[in-house]
Amino acid sequence: MSPILVFAFGLLILVLFGWYFSTELPARRRWLGLVLTVLIVAFCIQQFVPPSQKIRLGLDLQGGTSFLLQLKSEPGSPEITKDLLDRAVEVIRKRVDSLGVSEPEIAPQGTDHILVQIAGISNEAMLQARDQLQRVAKLEFAIVHPGGDALLAQVASGQAIMPPGYVVKTVKDTGANGKTIEEKVLIPRKADFSGEHVSKAFSFFDQQGYGVSLEFDSVGAKLFDNLAAANVGNRLAIILDGEVISAPSLRTANFNGRAQITGHFSEKEARDLASALENPLRVPVQILETRSVSATLGADSIRSGVTACLSGLALVTVFMVVYYRLVGVIAIFALLVNCVMIVGALGMFHSVLTLPGIAGLILSLGIAVDANVLIYERLREELDAGKSLKAAVQASYNKAFSAIFDAHVTQFLTAGILYWLATGPVKGFALTLTIGIVASMFSSLLVTYTCFEWGFRFKLLDRVTMLHLIRSKGFNFLGHARPFIIGSTVLVLLSIAVFAYRGDRNFDADFKGGDLLVFSAKAGLTPDQVRAALAHTGLENSTIQAEHVADDDLISVRSEFGQAEKIQARLIEALPAAGLKFEQIDHIGPLIGKELAYKSGLALALGLLGIFIYVSFRFETSFAFGSLIALAHDLIITLGIFALSGRELSLIMVAALLTIAGYSINDKIVVFDRIRSGLRDRGSRSIAQVMNDSINDTLSRTILTGGTVLLTVLALYFFGGPVLNDFAFSFVVGVIVGTYSSIFIAAPTVLWWSRIRGKNIRSEVLDSEAARQGRATA
Repeated sequence: MSPILVFAFGLLILVLFGWYFSTELPARRRWLGLVLTVLIVAFCIQQFVPPSQKIRLGLDLQGGTSFLLQLKSEPGSPEITKDLLDRAVEVIRKRVDSLGVSEPEIAPQGTDHILVQIAGISNEAMLQARDQLQRVAKLEFAIVHPGGDALLAQVASGQAIMPPGYVVKTVKDTGANGKTIEEKVLIPRKADFSGEHVSKAFSFFDQQGYGVSLEFDSVGAKLFDNLAAANVGNRLAIILDGEVISAPSLRTANFNGRAQITGHFSEKEARDLASALENPLRVPVQILETRSVSATLGADSIRSGVTACLSGLALVTVFMVVYYRLVGVIAIFALLVNCVMIVGALGMFHSVLTLPGIAGLILSLGIAVDANVLIYERLREELDAGKSLKAAVQASYNKAFSAIFDAHVTQFLTAGILYWLATGPVKGFALTLTIGIVASMFSSLLVTYTCFEWGFRFKLLDRVTMLHLIRSKGFNFLGHARPFIIGSTVLVLLSIAVFAYRGDRNFDADFKGGDLLVFSAKAGLTPDQVRAALAHTGLENSTIQAEHVADDDLISVRSEFGQAEKIQARLIEALPAAGLKFEQIDHIGPLIGKELAYKSGLALALGLLGIFIYVSFRFETSFAFGSLIALAHDLIITLGIFALSGRELSLIMVAALLTIAGYSINDKIVVFDRIRSGLRDRGSRSIAQVMNDSINDTLSRTILTGGTVLLTVLALYFFGGPVLNDFAFSFVVGVIVGTYSSIFIAAPTVLWWSRIRGKNIRSEVLDSEAARQGRATA
């Protein structure tokens, strides 16, 4: 679909949305809801069908290699500006194109980073690409001092001094007998002519072997000829990246804008040098991170992700249909619409689907169902109050809207911060989750409400029956809060102690740098056999583990930075009959590890700050403080249990923690919303009684919303593969701890904090309500 048609369709949808929310006629709203649903679903299907052509897979799903480069600012190098970064991107693009790879992705990251993604390349091609990417190819020409060997001998014996501004360099050549000859030459520190005027470079072959031919632009041709005319008979040093590669004599004054470099190159060396000289970098480049995944492992990851997604959908479907019966079917229909919208948005924006992105899709299923659970539990209350089904449906949507809206905003806030600060596959998770949150608002509110309206229209909904396994017991939560607070405090302190005790062992290579090597073996290998093969090599201290992805058994080896190739070579040598196939190779430098650690901490801090500000704005300061304490409680205990299990924190774990924070606040907002509603009632109930009643009233939905998300996360844990196993484990813990704190920790903290401040929480709520009404009236 052309951009003009997409734009026109977007305008049409906006007009229909405005019409839908402004009309008060039920029949018109019913038809508008149906038209909006049909149009959006049809548009999204068109955007991703066929998926093989319209959904772009990340390297972790299709196989390939990614490099994260950094432009290094050194003394004498130009300042790194946006223009210099853009030029470096184009230079890198031309060098990658010269490798003959298909559709590489090359883009700037931040102010001095460049991300290069190349799909479907072999290990040998990956090593060649790595060499080409970090080669500066700074070409210079300098006239060799005419004093020659005699002057160097005098300087060495102390009979003469080194001429000012000159430096001794070594140039290697091959003699008639084939042996390498080294010669010392004296060249100026500042070159006479730079290679920035090279317009074309290509390799050639003649009787002397392979070489590189250069062509200069008009300015360079003139400068080179002027230099040659003034130094006929002298030697010209050709310097590449600070090393003299040859020093031929100038035999003519006119080169017509052409020159040749010979130096006994191989065919590959000549071709690579020509590519680098034609596309030189003005500043040095450092490879901070390399991640390589085979196509086989990518295909296994796709199967694991699809299995986890279908399993999560099936579990949620069974639960919703069994527990909520007919209205559960409506929720599942809305959930399918939600899935179509997410995949359609990925296709429309040409976004990359990664393995963490699949995790985001699975998680969004649970979040979308949560909104329906809130509505249906409200519906149960309205029916119990004696309202007709149609009036109860209308009231349940009206009363649940504020809690659903607030919950989605806080989740959107954390997902947006994660997308802003994340890189690579984790950004794919944040994008998918963000799209899922927006789609959930549409599917859980508009789509399901429209289904109810059409059900009433055709008299398909006369009555609604649901299971009610979790009933309000009138438990005095605040009266028994002390033992729960003490227990939580002990757990928090123990979690901090465990995390502190493990120290650096809490973090994997994403944060402290290191290498990861993943391979399979036809003969079948155990970690002990791999450990024995690495014995007495200085590599035996690597962490070796067995993993299972889809139907394949793999071995992973985690080592210090720069050791993956050594381990690979040693395993090939020691286990020649094992049929080793290397599926994944990652190199993460310590510098990028520190940067990722900083960004991760910043993302968590900004996420918590954003939640605090939003809850303060929507509720009152006491509620915001209570939510912040409860969130800190949830995250610390989750981290403590994660550390106790011996797992390591990675980038995807930061995504998990931020998502846990966004999800955990949802349940608390539901409870706070009910407490605030009760405090607005000027009845005779005490504040503690209002809080107790609110927690009891929302108990079933708090447990049910946690349970539905838990179903999807358990599917991810059992079927998502080792890459997402830690993410799923932490989320299982986070959901359980978050549900617990929503019931036993959040409300008592709000009450105690208001008392410490000397404030009456009821007065705060009433004053805020009066202020809002005053602003609305004004």
